[in-house]
Amino acid sequence: MHHPAPDPSPWYRQVDRGQWKAFFAAWIGYVLDGFDFVLITLVLTEISADFHLDTVGAASLVSAAFITRWLGGALLGALGDRFGRKPAMVASILLYSLGTFACGFAWDYTSLFVARLAIGMGMAGEYSASATYVMESWPARMRNRASGFLISGYSAGAVLAAQVYQWVVPALGWRWMFYIGLVPIVIALWMRRALPEAADWETSVATREQRPSPFGPLFATRARATANTAMAVAATVALFAVFTPLGDGMVPVLSVLAGACLMAFAVQLGGRRGWLLHVSMIITVFFAFLYSWPIQALLPTYLKTDLGYSPGQVTDVLYYAGFGTMAGCWLAGFVGDRIGTRKAYAFTLLASLVLVFPVFAVQDDPLLLGVLLFALQATSFGISGLLPRYIGGHFPTRTRGASLGFTYNVGALGGAVAPVLGARLASGMDLGRALAVLTFAGTAIVVLLVGLDVPGRLGRLLAPGEPADHLAHEETRTPKDRAPAVHV
Repeated sequence: MHHPAPDPSPWYRQVDRGQWKAFFAAWIGYVLDGFDFVLITLVLTEISADFHLDTVGAASLVSAAFITRWLGGALLGALGDRFGRKPAMVASILLYSLGTFACGFAWDYTSLFVARLAIGMGMAGEYSASATYVMESWPARMRNRASGFLISGYSAGAVLAAQVYQWVVPALGWRWMFYIGLVPIVIALWMRRALPEAADWETSVATREQRPSPFGPLFATRARATANTAMAVAATVALFAVFTPLGDGMVPVLSVLAGACLMAFAVQLGGRRGWLLHVSMIITVFFAFLYSWPIQALLPTYLKTDLGYSPGQVTDVLYYAGFGTMAGCWLAGFVGDRIGTRKAYAFTLLASLVLVFPVFAVQDDPLLLGVLLFALQATSFGISGLLPRYIGGHFPTRTRGASLGFTYNVGALGGAVAPVLGARLASGMDLGRALAVLTFAGTAIVVLLVGLDVPGRLGRLLAPGEPADHLAHEETRTPKDRAPAVHV
């Protein structure tokens, strides 16, 4: 077989103008994701004062976005599989903008909570639709870079939110943070209006007479459709109760109920050949969130309460952490393309274990703490820039949107569990040590799961003929390559 000679030009010139445009249109969506998550944590005190909320009520506004993420990831991912990645991206950003707009005009706790539910669905859809779109648009040999660069937008949004907060809220109030959040949404929609469809989807799916129907197994019979509808309602209500005062005293039972319903969906969506892959991928993502989110959620609290840092010092340390995550996402892309996604993921996480306890041993030196946090976040949270590439490679093009959206966003519930678990551990030890223990243990588990290729191995037990990495086998062709040949 004849293989073309490697292109000697710099890598960034091997990505054409249309592929870069696709990337930046999706990247802005990830900036919004980071901006919004940090935004709600920054303005919680102002919202609590306006709506007379206690700490639990205020915290439930952060958790609200997790309640609907699994549903948004699955529905909008399935939309992308059936009708194309581009319509799913536009639908996600419209849902996101509706939620952001509603937050700015919320008149009480309930209206703000409902708006956060819409944002959670849009955020989940944005992750699956944009990630699949960019990876399927870029050349196969650069898809780790596509994944890592894309996820860096989250950190850029987080840093931007912290900066905008200092300028806007003291002068104009918390609602203006949401109004300003509409500006990048408008830009994202404008950039997406004329994008071409993702090349892999267009080649593999659009040309087929019968389009994929990822939710088909859930509605195969009337009895199954009824049972699954009931389970969807039960899972949503249970998650709502877990993250609000409604579930006081029943959290363990409700958590098991929600988990059982979501796993039942995973088994059905995966089918006879794929259910084990779906379940093991959800567990892997769950632990990926469990190791990374205690620091994301509780670092400001730790800096203020345990170390007694001033607001200015807290902001400086958070900048180091944010830029470390961003640098880690970029580094992950290059390393992943050089040595492979799985090796890059496992080895970089393994290196991060050396930094976990030193970070929480520093107390009176904000600069040293910032430098150590930069390195930890680069090798720990930053490497999660490879998650879309890692998950997406396990699924074929026809089901990638729904499978990535569902497994990632169900696993993302680990991000809701992590702060609670960290706070519980802190009742028996100081908060810094609790965060260190949880981060170290969660990281070690993910190193084993990814390094030993547990989801892939389990998946191939039931589907031995499936490729180990679908994305590596789907080389994107440029529009020029796809054009019909002209014979003279």
